[in-house]
Amino acid sequence: MTTALPTGPSPLLSKDRATDSRPPLLLAIVLAAQFMALLDVFIVNVAAPTIRTELHASGAALQLVVAGYTIAYAVLLITGARLGDLLGHRRLYLAGLAVFTAASLACGLAGTAGQLIAFRLVQGAGSALMIPQVLSLIQRNFTGEARVRALGVYSAVLATGAAAGQVLGGILVSADLFGTSWRPVFLVNVPLGIVLLALGVRHLPRERHEHRGAARWARDLDLPGLVLLGASVTLLTVPLVLGQEEDWPLWAWLSLASSALLFAAFWAYESRLARRGGAPLIAPRVLRLPGMGLAVVRIAIVMAINAGFLFTLTLHIQGGLGYSALRAGLTFAPTAVVFGTVGLTWRRWPARWQRALAPGGFALTAVSTLATGLLQRGGGTGGLVVYVTYAGVGAGLALAFSPTFAGALAGVRPEDAADASGLLATVNQLGQLIGVAAFGTLFLNRLTAGAHTSGGALWACSLALAGAALVGALTGLLSRRR
Repeated sequence: MTTALPTGPSPLLSKDRATDSRPPLLLAIVLAAQFMALLDVFIVNVAAPTIRTELHASGAALQLVVAGYTIAYAVLLITGARLGDLLGHRRLYLAGLAVFTAASLACGLAGTAGQLIAFRLVQGAGSALMIPQVLSLIQRNFTGEARVRALGVYSAVLATGAAAGQVLGGILVSADLFGTSWRPVFLVNVPLGIVLLALGVRHLPRERHEHRGAARWARDLDLPGLVLLGASVTLLTVPLVLGQEEDWPLWAWLSLASSALLFAAFWAYESRLARRGGAPLIAPRVLRLPGMGLAVVRIAIVMAINAGFLFTLTLHIQGGLGYSALRAGLTFAPTAVVFGTVGLTWRRWPARWQRALAPGGFALTAVSTLATGLLQRGGGTGGLVVYVTYAGVGAGLALAFSPTFAGALAGVRPEDAADASGLLATVNQLGQLIGVAAFGTLFLNRLTAGAHTSGGALWACSLALAGAALVGALTGLLSRRR
């Protein structure tokens, strides 16, 4: 990925654009899109049981409705960043926003589970074009303290998107506006997207880019790398989503094996391309940076736990306990709000605590997920105490994620910053995808009917989630000993 992260004003901007009053409005425009795209990852969780009932979706189809967005987003994220560098961040932001808005309308009007899955994939592709441009536009239009403040707001948007998605999803499904049931969770993006498109066309700074011939354009885009990465991710995710329901047939195992081979081929190709002086999607030297390999593993674990916890708990409290969509949405507020609060404040904690934050966060996550499952194992709600365990999950995941992410980027050279950020963002999305597929499959496989059975399924998932958190804690302890 070659998107630059400059330390000063972009030379592509005219002087009046760099100094006028547009940057605050620019920040509002791009962060509103960031918020909307993040919202769509979580808003569907609360609507999932209703979608399953009304569209007669199978368990695998429901997971594809939730995960399809992330599949396309994860596969195309790095390519979206590369296209922004080649064609202009403004142009790609507006194109991605248009695709995302149109796909949101199509999702809201979908008549079958298959149609909804297809439109969710398109929606994810739109996000993959749009979202990589947000940070680039911030970096190019803010300097000094203004950039620090802008990135602080950016972090706050990331922190609050999950909470807002769960709550807003619950409100919209429960309201059943004009008898539309779950459809407003997608349609809400349409008016906001149209407004942002109008504002973006008017206020986002234009950029000048050199003309490239077709051969050079294809070389800079790294089409072979894109094909290898996309194929390997697809071969990984399809059996994770469908394998359990199909009783793990031979094709599922062959698909997983093929995925590993294609990942190896992708990395070998990227390494050769870098040695020849080409422009790989991910520069191999980035993974060799101090602490980067460990950060990739730990971030993937955090995101898998986060997505798996939210997805399986949603199915339990709505399907097993019979909570309304609104109550289900509000139930997740402690997890997401505490995640955001801890993620924004951990730097202010005593310096002597800093090295222990990540392994301690994983340990807290393990205890909290176990307590959540244990309190609801017999089919009960768990009472008020369960909200403490939800908050514990949020705090633990934030402590495991935020210091890891910041530490991985702290030692990155300016010329590697874009590649490192793109790599970690892709791992973030893949982790969520694997979490929904793996833990969702585990839950649905043990689910039959009734609160007691649902509680038992949640307990099994809690054990698996705690095990994953302990793996994360052990990697953190190994890192600490070095």
